Amino acid sequence: MTTPDAALTRLVQGFERFRAAYFETDHSLFDQLVWEGQRPQVMVVGCCDSRADPQMITDSGPGDLFVIRNVAALVPPYMPDGRLAGVSAALEFGVKGLEIGHIVVLGHAMCGGVRSLMEYGDADPRFEFMGRWVGLLAEAREEVRSLVTEAEPALLARYAERASVLVSLRNLMTYPWIAERVAAGRLALHGWYFDFTWGVLMAAESPRGPFRQIDAAGLPRAAVGECHDRR
Repeated sequence: MTTPDAALTRLVQGFERFRAAYFETDHSLFDQLVWEGQRPQVMVVGCCDSRADPQMITDSGPGDLFVIRNVAALVPPYMPDGRLAGVSAALEFGVKGLEIGHIVVLGHAMCGGVRSLMEYGDADPRFEFMGRWVGLLAEAREEVRSLVTEAEPALLARYAERASVLVSLRNLMTYPWIAERVAAGRLALHGWYFDFTWGVLMAAESPRGPFRQIDAAGLPRAAVGECHDRR
């Protein structure tokens, strides 16, 4: 098992490789990022899980993605109640400030947050905050339980992981400034699911599914809207 010191050493060595690969070989890229700022076309809402890094999965480089990560890749519904709202603030900055053209909700297999949702709902006794957070996906839990009544818990969780992506996808449309841009053809919404047990990536065909495997033969269509704005 990797010790904490060894893990940190690996991070520092990784930074040295990163510096050599980018700063020392592609000065123009970082000059552009410094002086012109970031202009990503795609925002990804992904999970905190260390096995599901959006940049690694898509082999993206610096400046390519605007990434929001949280437990279960969750998008809460629009709630302008004056409370602190980290995910909503990041969505707002990406959409209004950076004018991104695509939002991808990226769920994944073996998600601990979704497993907590399926086992405990919004009252996981092991945690202080997580139960209420994943409880925002209660719709996915009830939907899966109503459709699949006798499946093994592991299979139910796989269904729920995809259903949770769809709930977050639908929640995106509750934000008025997202819905307006979708209607105007300036923003497209995507629901993707990464199954690292098989090494496949799937995309939702609509806010209610189904999911189809993505391959190099053609780009998957957006689940909601199309982006006609070409910056």
